[in-house]
Amino acid sequence: MTEFTFDHFHLRSPDPEAAAAFYVDCLGAEIRDRVMNGEALRVVMNLGGVAMFIEQVPASTPAAQATPHQGLEHIGLKVTDLAATAAALKAKGVRFTMEPKSPKPGLSIAFLAAPDGVMVELLQRG
Repeated sequence: MTEFTFDHFHLRSPDPEAAAAFYVDCLGAEIRDRVMNGEALRVVMNLGGVAMFIEQVPASTPAAQATPHQGLEHIGLKVTDLAATAAALKAKGVRFTMEPKSPKPGLSIAFLAAPDGVMVELLQRG
């Protein structure tokens, strides 16, 4: 069977620079490049060791569906201290859609709202 390896995930935004700024300022992403894909700006980033593209779309493009829905639901990011991370993000004005909680021993999770309807899960394991 063919071996598959992860390459990137791709987000769409009417304002890719503002979306990229959120991921840089709040989640420690790094901007690697800015390229034009036709008339659309694509900001190429690294988020937690994974390539992320944020590509410009017209403002008239339909927004993401509210959860629950089928398909990709959220991005999961592991942190070492969820309580401290949540406090720092709240101080920056980040809105949490689910406050930190421990659904089972050894796991704490929280969800936050990122730009353009993207949901991000923060996880602390162990």
